[in-house]
Amino acid sequence: MTSLLTRRQFAQTTGAAAILTASSTLRAQQKADSSETLRIGLVGCGGRGTGAASQALGADYNAKLVAMADVDEKQIEGSINSLSQKYPDRVDVKPDKKFIGLDAYQKLIDSGVDVVLLASPPGFRPVHLMAAVDAGKHIFAEKPMAVDTIGYHLAMAAVKKAAEKKLNIVAGYCWRYSTSRKEAFSRLQDGQIGDVTSILATYHTGPVKPMPPASGRPAGMSDVEWQVRNWYNFSWLSGDSIVEQAVHSVDKLCWAMGDKPPLSCIATGGRQIPAEDGNIFDHFHAAYEWGNGIYCHLANRQIKGCQGHNQDIIRGEKGALIIGKGAAPFIDGQKRWRFKGEDKNMYDLEHEALFNAIRKGEVINDGNRMMLSTLVGIMGREAAYTGQLLTWQQMLDCTQDLAPDTLKWGDSFKPTPMPMPGITKFQIPEPKKPEDQAKENKGA
Repeated sequence: MTSLLTRRQFAQTTGAAAILTASSTLRAQQKADSSETLRIGLVGCGGRGTGAASQALGADYNAKLVAMADVDEKQIEGSINSLSQKYPDRVDVKPDKKFIGLDAYQKLIDSGVDVVLLASPPGFRPVHLMAAVDAGKHIFAEKPMAVDTIGYHLAMAAVKKAAEKKLNIVAGYCWRYSTSRKEAFSRLQDGQIGDVTSILATYHTGPVKPMPPASGRPAGMSDVEWQVRNWYNFSWLSGDSIVEQAVHSVDKLCWAMGDKPPLSCIATGGRQIPAEDGNIFDHFHAAYEWGNGIYCHLANRQIKGCQGHNQDIIRGEKGALIIGKGAAPFIDGQKRWRFKGEDKNMYDLEHEALFNAIRKGEVINDGNRMMLSTLVGIMGREAAYTGQLLTWQQMLDCTQDLAPDTLKWGDSFKPTPMPMPGITKFQIPEPKKPEDQAKENKGA
C-alpha cells in the first residue's frame, strides 16, 4: 500500500526527530443543485463517519455527499441507507463513486470532491490527511491524528502545508466547539479560579469494541483483514484507548494548560480482561508534569462492571472548575458560576464552523493543538507501556513506527506483542557515531 510506503519515505527524507444542531426538517430537505454546491467525500463509513457526514450535511444545506470510501462495501451501503433517510435529496453517491479497498481514500480524494471527512481507523489518518492536503481539499479530521511518532511527524507536516495553502482543517476534538466548555475554559483563562494547581481527568467506561475470540476468525481471513475489522484492539490501528478515546480528556488537559506541551510523563497501565488476540491495555493512569510542580492526572478504563466516570476537576488557587458532574460545567470557589445558556450539539457546531469558514473564504486550522493533544496521548501510552518516565523532547525524537512496511488486504502481519512495562523499550534513535556527527556538522 502506497500510504505506508509514504510514511517511510517521509521519515527517510525529513528525519523523524526533525520532523448547527442538525438543520430543521425543512432545511434538511432542501436540494443542493447549484454551482456553489460543496461536494463532500467520506473516508471511513462506520458509525462515527456516518455521524460526521450527517452533521456536515446538516451544517450546510447546499452541500451534497457524492463519494464514499471504505474497505467494506456493506459499510458504504449501510451508511447511505442511514443518511438517505434524513437527507434524501443530498446523498448522491453514484456506483462509480463508491471506492472499496485500502487505497480507496486516494481514489475518493481524486474524484472531484471539495471537502473530505476523514473517519477511518486513526492508524491511517496521517497518510489520508497528507493526501487530502496535497490535493487541496478542505478537511474534517476525526481524532486522533496519529498512533505513533512517525505518524505524528507526517500529520504535522500536513498541517503546516495546509496552512501554507490556506486550507481548512477542523479537528474532531469536539469539546473545543462546545458552547458550555468554551465559556468554562474562557473563565479559566481569565483567572476566575486563579492559577491552575492540579487537574484530575477521568474517562472510565466499559469495553468499546471487545476483541472476538480467535475461534471467531473466518477460515482463510488474512492477518491484515482480521486486524482492520477489529481495529480498536490493535495499537497500530487505534493507538490504544488512551489515544483513541481518552484523548478527549488529554485534549482538555492541554486546553487548560494553555496548549503548551508537558515536561514529562510517568504512567501505569495493563490488561485485566483476558484476550486471545490484540495488543492493547484496558486501563491507564498517566501523570503529566507541566512545570512549576503542577501535575495533571489522566485515568481511563474500559472494564465492564466498574464505576463509570467521565469528569474533569481543574483546581486553582481560588476555586475549582468542574466539568462532567451534572449537565453543565460550574466553578466552585470565590467566584461561583454555572453555565446556564443554550448548549448546542458540539458535533454539529464543529461542522458549522468548517462550512461557514469555507463559505466566507476564511481559514480554520486546528492543526497545532490537535497534533499536540495527539502526541500527549501517545506520550501517556508509551510511558505506561515501557514503565519509564518520558520527556517531551524524547517524544519529539522518538522513531516509533507501528505499521507494517507494506499493507495489502491479504497480507500476513504480526503486530507488536502485548506491552510489558519494564521490558518493552521506548524507541529512540541510536546515538550517532562521532565521525557521522562531524560530517553532519561540516555539511551544515
